[in-house]
Amino acid sequence: MLSYRKGLGDMPSYDVVERPWEIKVNANECNMNLPPLVEDRLMARFSHVAFNRYPNEEYDLLREQIADNFSLQKENVMLGSGSSEIIEKLFYAFGGSSEQKIVFPDPSFSMYPIYAKAAEAAAVPVALDGEDYHLDAEQFVKAVKEAKASLAVVCNPNNPTGNGMKVSEIESIAQNIDCAFLVDEAYIEFYGQSAAGLLRKYPNLIVARTFSKAYGLASARVGYMLASKEITEMVSKAYMPYHMNVLSLVTADIVYQMRHEYVPRIQMMIAERKRMSGQLKTLAGFKVYPSETNFVLVRYERAAELNAYLESKGIGIRSFGSKPGLVNCLRISMGTREENDLCFDAVKVFTEGRA
Repeated sequence: MLSYRKGLGDMPSYDVVERPWEIKVNANECNMNLPPLVEDRLMARFSHVAFNRYPNEEYDLLREQIADNFSLQKENVMLGSGSSEIIEKLFYAFGGSSEQKIVFPDPSFSMYPIYAKAAEAAAVPVALDGEDYHLDAEQFVKAVKEAKASLAVVCNPNNPTGNGMKVSEIESIAQNIDCAFLVDEAYIEFYGQSAAGLLRKYPNLIVARTFSKAYGLASARVGYMLASKEITEMVSKAYMPYHMNVLSLVTADIVYQMRHEYVPRIQMMIAERKRMSGQLKTLAGFKVYPSETNFVLVRYERAAELNAYLESKGIGIRSFGSKPGLVNCLRISMGTREENDLCFDAVKVFTEGRA
């Protein structure tokens, strides 16, 4: 008889099953592949990769490059398979028992409670304001203190709501708590108001970022963490040796060197988000929430029916169904202008009763 770890069967699963969508705007991905100049440089670099060697130099080269950009030391940088792995390892490092409490906003990144459960820590969700999904910094600090938390987490800008917190609000939290404080900045390139400048002032602060969104490297799975040397040294103990592969490291290294090539793309996605938000606001029954990301969250009473209709047309968006706090909400990622137009036209046809 097979004997699995206690509680494993109760773990929720993150649904990653996809279908061949005509238009795929359901995962907050970048719908454009590598810029031509980046691809040319990368292909040339691949020709020098030693496939027979374990990754070593490539890991440190990327750390050094990221550290230089933030005027930090490479010891302040840790890499992971996307920021998701980094967050999971942080939950592991600061979890371990029900005595260890991890506080985070709700609704937010759906993996936070899953990572807390996997780390055998106690999850302490703090409800966002029901009207605009704003996180009250004072209430969040209060929750952290009451729980005697080992780790506090905010996602800025927040996924899936799309709204951002000011750096002053982040600092207000940092200066009033003494546990580890993670700021998940997966969408920061679309927002620009990063907490990274606070790292020297608050040694308990941690910033996590990813190459998956603004830089379109979702398939490569690369993310990084900025923190004090003490934190990176301890959290690194949760990783296995050679946990990053050379192909991903080399790709991220080239992309980071050439990140200026992505500026027009990021600006385009921001412009498309603003345009789509404006168009969606013209539809009867739609509530469109402010966004600082590459997606838009909307609320619509017939969300489930609309989602089913879009699926029938080969358009994939994210429906939250009856999830608490997100009832009748849909999240639409920004695709290309043509994709966005086709998506909006389909939505409009449905809302006008022409479907």
